[in-house]
This record gives sequence, C-alpha cells and structure tokens, in this order.
Amino acid sequence: MKLRTDQSLIAKWIKHNTRVLDLGCGDGALLANLQKEQNVSGYGIEIDEENIIKCLGSGVNVIQTDLDAGLSQFDSNTFDYVIMTQTLQAIYYPEKLLTEMTRVGYEAIVTFPNMAHWKCRIQMALGGHMPKSRTLPYEWHNTPNIHLCSLDDFENLCAEKNIEILERTTVDHAHQISLGMSILPNLLGEVAIYRFRSSA
Repeated sequence: MKLRTDQSLIAKWIKHNTRVLDLGCGDGALLANLQKEQNVSGYGIEIDEENIIKCLGSGVNVIQTDLDAGLSQFDSNTFDYVIMTQTLQAIYYPEKLLTEMTRVGYEAIVTFPNMAHWKCRIQMALGGHMPKSRTLPYEWHNTPNIHLCSLDDFENLCAEKNIEILERTTVDHAHQISLGMSILPNLLGEVAIYRFRSSA
C-alpha cells in the first residue's frame, strides 16, 4: 500500500524492530506499512467501524476506543513511538492527550493542519470568515475540527507541558515539501509534522 508523503516522512523517523501505537489510525495503512517494511509491532486505535474492518483486513491489530477517553489502558513507556496523524485538532483535550502520548511512548509524532497558513490568514483578514482550504475543506458548522492551531501555538503548548521538540517539518496540501516552507514554516506550511518527547 503506497503511503502519502507525510506518512513516508513519519516512517523515516521510526526505527526498525520497535513498538508503535497509532492513534486515530484510519484504515491502518501507515501501521501496515511499518509492520511490513520495518518489522514494527503494535496497535492502532480507531473509532470508525469501517476503518477497523480495513485495519483487520491489512493485518493491523486495532482497538476500538475514543481518544478523548485517554490512554489509561497502557502503562508508561509501553511503546517506542506513539503516532497521531491529522487527529489532534479533532480532540476535545489535546493538551491532555499530548501528555499521555509522551507518557506511554518514548517518542511521539503528530501531524495537523496549520491554521496560520497564508491563505487562511487572508480569508480571515479580507474575507471576514472562517477559512476553507484543501487541508481544511469544511464549513464552520460541520467541521470535525474543534481545536485548530498554528505551528507557533503548538510549540508554545509543548513548552508549557515540558515537551521537547526533536524534529519539525511541513508539507503542502499534496503532502509535498518546498524550500519556502522550510524557511517560513508557519506562513507557508499547510500541514505540520512534529516528533517530540517528554523533557520532564
């Protein structure tokens, strides 16, 4: 199964023969690829029944649960990596879940849409309405996203929670990288990708 560019970037951060927990794993494509190519073991967590069936069909061990309930079923440092792609903004208590991710895993990786992308800024400033883009395609009244943030917002929260950022990159809506995004990530990056761990 071919991975998106952002998933391929995440895969490069994952060492072989490690334990991985994938939160909001969707159809299990990333975890299935990691199992096949890098011999990882672990679990996906997903709430959608159709996605759970797809995970099982791909040989991915999956647990059906709501991420807002937390990760109390896992002991500290159970996993080498805890991954959450494009889900952070849909969580009711993202700061709590980030802390839990760094508790149950030695390292954690998240991706999320960047609300400070220049197109979003222009729509807010000149249009006077909630932004819509290829990474944020919903109307304000039907969006699953409840806690949108920018790269700066995320990094400020990490500082407050004693979370050490190890790596950061950004991609566009097609999950491609450009030189401009590496120079001005908070302005030009559409999707943020972070690798981090607890510094406490």
